[in-house]
Amino acid sequence: MNTNLEHGFDWSLVRSFLAALDQGSLLGAARQLQMSQPTVGRHIAELESQLGVVLFERTGRGLVPTATALQLAQAARGMEAGALQLSRTLSGAQSQSAGTVRITASVPVAVQLLPPVLADMRRVLPDIQIELVSSNQVSNLLRREADIAVRMVRPDQSSLIARKIGDVRLGAYASRSYLESHAPLHKATDLLQHELIGNDANPAILQGFAAMGYPVTRSTFALRSDDLIVQWQAVRAGLGVGFCADYMARGAADVVEVLPGQLKIPSLPMWLAVHREIRTSARIRRVFDFLADALPRVI
Repeated sequence: MNTNLEHGFDWSLVRSFLAALDQGSLLGAARQLQMSQPTVGRHIAELESQLGVVLFERTGRGLVPTATALQLAQAARGMEAGALQLSRTLSGAQSQSAGTVRITASVPVAVQLLPPVLADMRRVLPDIQIELVSSNQVSNLLRREADIAVRMVRPDQSSLIARKIGDVRLGAYASRSYLESHAPLHKATDLLQHELIGNDANPAILQGFAAMGYPVTRSTFALRSDDLIVQWQAVRAGLGVGFCADYMARGAADVVEVLPGQLKIPSLPMWLAVHREIRTSARIRRVFDFLADALPRVI
């Protein structure tokens, strides 16, 4: 391995390397870093040239890290953590109570649950602007892709603070127009005789049926999509019976729950997560506290 890095180190090369390692592709890394795919590719090629090693094998499915890349990853993450800490220290933003806070949440939460809450917050905290990242991918709080995350799984990083704010109940729903033109549902097995709406790649609904003793397959579903908003709109359009959070159906007069109390669908815990720097960031603390108080009431 040559030592060119000793004479001129470019931190952006390592950022691109770590993003490609985590995302598994140049396209995914480019989206995470908000730069072009060719730029990420040049960064990795330059890093490989400076180090004198191959970091990734290029395949049709993306990037496969070499053994050398995996060995370098731990040291690179240590450098990343140090750079981010330095950035936080130099910014002086911890003492500012006004400004912008970046929140990330799943698409259904961002589309359906958060807007009324954020409208209330705007009236209470008018000096804070919100950036809302609507994504089903878990944003990395450690890298400051977001300041606060609303998650349906508990974060396991020790440097994050997580507070459980409640449980989201799930149910089976169909439009009134669909139910008027199809056989009534009296018991759980009746679902198998109906048009069903479910996931595509995500196995959660298939696993749920299997847990109830009904080993259905993907072909059982008339519509499959991993976009939960697509599923919900399909339910409203009368395409079939779908599964969603209760808060999605709140206020939708054209949709009703089917088989209430008969389907043992586990609730999903909702967590509010933030980096530990919340203790010194008045701005983030104000938003975190508001969400921690408001979200339990709306779920």
